[in-house]
Amino acid sequence: MADKDRRDHRTVSLVLGSGGARGLAHIGVIQELEARGYEIKAIAGSSMGALVGGIHALGELNTYADWVTGLDQTDVLALVDWSLSGGGIIRGDKLIRKLKELVGCSDIEHLPISYTAVAVDIERGKEVWISDGPLFDAIRASIAIPAVFTPHRYRGRTLVDGGLLNPVPVAPTLRTLTDLTIVVDVNGPAPEDDATEPGGEGRDPEDEAQSGLLQRMRGYVESFGGDSGAKEDGLALTEVLMRSLETMQAAITRQHLAVFRPDVVISVPKNVCMIHEFHRARPVIDLGRRLARERLDALSGKEG
Repeated sequence: MADKDRRDHRTVSLVLGSGGARGLAHIGVIQELEARGYEIKAIAGSSMGALVGGIHALGELNTYADWVTGLDQTDVLALVDWSLSGGGIIRGDKLIRKLKELVGCSDIEHLPISYTAVAVDIERGKEVWISDGPLFDAIRASIAIPAVFTPHRYRGRTLVDGGLLNPVPVAPTLRTLTDLTIVVDVNGPAPEDDATEPGGEGRDPEDEAQSGLLQRMRGYVESFGGDSGAKEDGLALTEVLMRSLETMQAAITRQHLAVFRPDVVISVPKNVCMIHEFHRARPVIDLGRRLARERLDALSGKEG
């Protein structure tokens, strides 16, 4: 028992990957780590990983989890502020204001956990690590999915989604000495014969693609004549953009994991939900916790 207690109270560097609503699985992973007594001492995240990781470092993850699990599709749409210009179709100001109201804010250097948000300087083509300054400036920069959210102008730079160059940012956590490096990849491979949602119910991906936020995004683009040439298979500009980003991020993730070789990789299949389905928070969070439990149990078995 003493050996088990020692294992379950080790320190962790946590790497939270990009992936839109699938990043809600990060909440479940953090909940499982804390339930087992692991101490998270460093967090690095891209996109949704930066958002969840930052809110956890702020000490308000439970508040955020309670809020996001209560959202339905109408609530999600109410947080969208459409943009007529600026390099994206969503400004993101309304979302950031809501999050600040919900959990408060802090400068990163005052957080009790070492935290880095990864973004990309789109003008210089360089990865940017943000580890000081206002937390929500860092988060807003890191979640700026190209052509979806408008880029975030910060410190004289034009910043977009960190997942563009580094969807699983292991390197920033190497500055902190911990017992384990755990990566949560939410663009994991999807079993070809298992196109099911976390609750286990089959669904038609094409039907989902026509609903909720993605349907509004598609209609918004079409209103400017930019999506009228959709292919016969039904892939419009918005779908092509999102699937292209996911494919690129999956390839980069494989390369980074091969280079850095983290101690634990928790892989969330990319077909558990679409990147805009924040109304599906509860089953995605539960899935993250279950996958974390399985991987940590396997780790304990190897060390036992």
